[in-house]
Amino acid sequence: MSTRWYPVYQRGNPQLRIFLPNFWMKLIRPAEEQPKNVATFSVSMQMSKYDVKNYLEKIYKLPVVDVRTRIEMGKTKRDQTLGYVTKEDDVKIAYVTLPRTEEFTFPDLFEKKEEQKKAEEKSMDDSKQGFKRFLDRNKKRPGTPGWYSI
Repeated sequence: MSTRWYPVYQRGNPQLRIFLPNFWMKLIRPAEEQPKNVATFSVSMQMSKYDVKNYLEKIYKLPVVDVRTRIEMGKTKRDQTLGYVTKEDDVKIAYVTLPRTEEFTFPDLFEKKEEQKKAEEKSMDDSKQGFKRFLDRNKKRPGTPGWYSI
C-alpha cells in the first residue's frame, strides 16, 4: 500500500527496493491536562490502534499499555469574497498510555538560557537608547525629516 514507485526487480540483479511504510506520527501538545503517563500523537489516518502500538514498541522500544484513537474533524471556513466553504483535512489523534512507572513530559524546545535573555535585553536597551538620541537630536527642528540631519 505504498505510493512510491520502485524499479522492477529482475532475477540476478541487485535488490534496489527499500520498502518504507506510509505511516507517520507527530507528537503534539495536549489541549487539556492529562496524567503523567499519557502521550498524545497525531497519526496518519490509515493507522489503527495496533499499528500505533507496534510502531512505538518496535521502533522506539517504548512499553505501551493502551492506545486510544479518535478522529478530529478539520476546521471549516467561508471565503469572505466569493462565499465558498473550505475544509481542512481530518486528523487522527492517538492517546498512548505508558506504564505507571513511566512519566512523559512534553519537551520544552524553546527554553532560553539566562545568557541569551540578558543579551537580548542588552540589545533592546541599546536600540532604545539609540532611538532616544535620534529623537533628541531632531527635537529643536520640528517638521524636518530625519534624513536631513547632520
